[in-house]
Amino acid sequence: MGEYIFTSESVSEGHPDKICDRISDSILDLYLSNDAEARVAVECLATTNRIILAGEVRSASQVSASDVEERARSVVRTLGYEQDGFHWRDLRIENFIHEQSSDIARGVGEDGAGDQGLMFGYACDETDEFMPASIYYSHRILRLLSERRRSGDYIELGPDAKSQLSLVYDEDTLMPLRSHSVVVSTQHKKGVARARIEGIVREVVDEVLPDGWVCVDDNFHINPTGNFVIGGPDGDAGLTGRKIIVDTYGGAAPHGGGAFSGKDPSKVDRSAAYAARYLAKNIVAAKLARRCLIQIAYAIGVAHPVAFYVELQERKTQASNAEVAKQLQSLMDLSPRGIRNHLSLGRAIYEPTSNYGHFGRKPNGEGCFSWERCDLADKLTRALG
Repeated sequence: MGEYIFTSESVSEGHPDKICDRISDSILDLYLSNDAEARVAVECLATTNRIILAGEVRSASQVSASDVEERARSVVRTLGYEQDGFHWRDLRIENFIHEQSSDIARGVGEDGAGDQGLMFGYACDETDEFMPASIYYSHRILRLLSERRRSGDYIELGPDAKSQLSLVYDEDTLMPLRSHSVVVSTQHKKGVARARIEGIVREVVDEVLPDGWVCVDDNFHINPTGNFVIGGPDGDAGLTGRKIIVDTYGGAAPHGGGAFSGKDPSKVDRSAAYAARYLAKNIVAAKLARRCLIQIAYAIGVAHPVAFYVELQERKTQASNAEVAKQLQSLMDLSPRGIRNHLSLGRAIYEPTSNYGHFGRKPNGEGCFSWERCDLADKLTRALG
């Protein structure tokens, strides 16, 4: 039996780049809560006690600069940053958000794509959530650390953290067998004993990974530099859109290059990536293949895709890729407006997507993660099974 190793990483909501993603998405939600048709593209930069906002908006509602700046400050406060070099109360916020270009507005206003580009969607049967196991468990480790920090169980920890998980796979079954190595770095308060940090991390990893998956001690690395007191943007500047592999499939599938956070659903970087994931997940849920990769391409100002590609891996249907592609396009209008309507994307649902991955999450009652539904699976089974 041959084996191979595949690695993915995740970062916590307190990581500098993720702070920026969350601020961008929180501002997006602010606009959408007042105007479902708002056009928003907001970027954020964070460094020592400073946040810089930039981007373009077009909205019928009046959102004040002070409202925007208060959203940014509120995010930092919610994350728990109260250190000397990055404190929600002491932040200097510079706001350079301005009106959307009239040239872009013309094309998008006619329901065309907000830009050209290519987007990918992927699903596999490695986990119940149809996600690659390496990124799925990397997210879960950090999410549990965060939950227990917030609950007061791990008061020694700070908001900033990273995980990296290398899994051993069976070449024949393409399924994960165990971890080869685990790397976790987590911010902590000054003076906390290294043994305490190691105990916390090992407790969480043991709880998250399936039985028998934890690697040998020599391959288990916890805060390898020895100290992680200075965290967040005080230690490392953050930018919106710098964690696109963490946001998606952990490197297990291609990425078109466009980030998600801060962008309204007219931007196909976001909405079409959600649609591609939705379709790929329904293919695997319908048991038509063990893995599915979808690519969609657009031209700015043009409503419908200029290209649509489907690849089934370990297929379980006699239908060709072309037949599957045709069936998928008959079930979903892949124009920006069609995606928006099908997945109900014109709502203030985006801030929760800014951490621990946009995919592999549970749809909730507020409409967030609607692209994780498997409501097309039965139709696909009947048509192509």
